[in-house]
Amino acid sequence: MTSRRQVLLAGAAIALSAKGWAQTTQKTVRIVVPFPAGGGTDVLARIVADKLRGNYAPAAIVENRVGASGRTGVEAVKTHSFKRLSYDPLKDFTPIALVARSGLALAAGPALPAEVKTVRDYVAWAKGDPKRAFYATTSAGGTPHFVGVMLARDSGAALSPVHYKGGAPALQDLMGGQIPVSINPVSELLPQLQGGKIRVLAVTSGERSKFLPDVPTMKESGFPEIVLAPWLGFFAPARTPPDVVKRLANGIADATAFGDTQRSFIKMGMDPVAMTPVGFASVVKADLERWAPIVKASGFTAED
Repeated sequence: MTSRRQVLLAGAAIALSAKGWAQTTQKTVRIVVPFPAGGGTDVLARIVADKLRGNYAPAAIVENRVGASGRTGVEAVKTHSFKRLSYDPLKDFTPIALVARSGLALAAGPALPAEVKTVRDYVAWAKGDPKRAFYATTSAGGTPHFVGVMLARDSGAALSPVHYKGGAPALQDLMGGQIPVSINPVSELLPQLQGGKIRVLAVTSGERSKFLPDVPTMKESGFPEIVLAPWLGFFAPARTPPDVVKRLANGIADATAFGDTQRSFIKMGMDPVAMTPVGFASVVKADLERWAPIVKASGFTAED
């Protein structure tokens, strides 16, 4: 059985699932990315590391610690200050900087009939054939997973998630016709849209994405509760001295203020954001409060 505390931590994992985690030492900034190399989070972390290297610190390295839907990387940073591997996102980490947002999108592949053009169409199709009502996610317990949970809840369709180890394999099966739809960050979908093998039914941001201006939002599609734009940010272990937090925040703010850095973010389909540690902390708290009851109601448990 999973305790209510563990369920709440699963909710926290959603809010923190797409992040780079930073630790500073006397000479090196170490960024731990809890997702595979080559994904959007990894690329963003490496862009920031390049700007920090030589400007903020003599060395800045990126380390990919993959596993357990992002928890392995999170715990790798947390254990520098705590012995137990379980973690509390509000108590065990210090928000440093929120640097970008990327909306999610519901994308369809060749397994979904061409006449299914809207989210409402997809819901009707799923209700008509529940045995085919699967959707791909980039990880169990990640934000895309729970967007699907919310869509199932709000539409009454029995949608079933299929969890992949990252966006690339999910999109590969989507384009190959092995699964009808997938929920991915917009940044992951943009390169695939040019080939014409997939189409986007809706995005989750509050307004239409500037990267997909012709695609309606979930709100416009009749699902006003499904509004979110996942963020990417940097954290340090709890009890990091305030002066180190300030230096890290200033260093990352300077690194992401470069025009070429922001252009790189936009090229990847991400919106640059500048937010202080205090503002970032308020975002984390609000997201935890929003997602915890959704996770609890779904019955999802994070397996160790």
